[in-house]
Amino acid sequence: MLTFASPADKPEEIDLNPAAAVEKVDAWLDGFVRLLPNIGVAIVVFALIFGAALLVAKVIRNRAEARDRSNLGEVLSGFAKWAITVLGALLAATIVVPSLKPGDLIAGLGVSSVAIGFAFKDILQNWLAGLLILLRQPFEIGDQIKVGDHEGTVVKIETRATLIKTYDGQRVVIPNSDIYTSAVLVKTAHEHRRSQYDVGIGYADDVEEACEVIREALSGIEGVAADPAPEALPWDLAASWVTIRARWWTESPRADVVHVHARAIEAIKNALDDAGIDMPYETRVELLHDQTEDADGDRDAQREGWPAPKDGKKPKPRWKARKEEESSQVGSAA
Repeated sequence: MLTFASPADKPEEIDLNPAAAVEKVDAWLDGFVRLLPNIGVAIVVFALIFGAALLVAKVIRNRAEARDRSNLGEVLSGFAKWAITVLGALLAATIVVPSLKPGDLIAGLGVSSVAIGFAFKDILQNWLAGLLILLRQPFEIGDQIKVGDHEGTVVKIETRATLIKTYDGQRVVIPNSDIYTSAVLVKTAHEHRRSQYDVGIGYADDVEEACEVIREALSGIEGVAADPAPEALPWDLAASWVTIRARWWTESPRADVVHVHARAIEAIKNALDDAGIDMPYETRVELLHDQTEDADGDRDAQREGWPAPKDGKKPKPRWKARKEEESSQVGSAA
């Protein structure tokens, strides 16, 4: 091997020594040649470990799909594949450089993991939340849920976010951490869901008869469950009407709820019309008193602000007077 004697360095001059550069490259090549067997073994070991990682990921994915948990299988298989691959890379590195200790690599990996954790905190938080959602299954693909102001059908649960298709055909991407830390309303968690609607009838109408008419109307609607049976309950005495709350059960998907609700409104309206039961408009009665009469505010002397007859009898509600009149007519006919 040729050697070149390097002249003495002179101060304040740029020294160019090609011989030193050639010798440095030669040392690198010698080191590479000595490491070639180690590199070959490391490549083989890494290839085997990577193949094992792919096999493990495939097994996890197949087992999850067999249990109808494909989303969970994708997350766990991806995590297992990359964890095994990283371990294989560390092992290959120790083979290439025998002086490199696995403990040092693990320690360095731990320090770098902390730094990566701070840098990608939100990503890791969403990933962990997505994994917990897939493990605990508070809802599944195809369920209809409401999170905050967003409501729709769950399309996919990814490692970072959950995809929801709204009822009007839009896509909402909600971070998994928001879902895991918020209240989620799962509307299709059970087979049936109850709906309700308030109907107002006139004060002069028979409440019991109106409730029976509404119950019969609801029972004849397609999509209304027979068990539990539909209900019609007197609910409120409003200013202009008596409120009856109609309640019925349907299948839980929104399409069933909406269509049955529309049929229920139509059936209740037609049934009350056929029965001659009034559904009044809002009515206001303004009573002006000069507060000088002795009867003002006396329920024995006036009803709803109007003076009672001179005989002192209190006026009766129209429905009650009509019922008594019908009873007297039936008695006289007999």
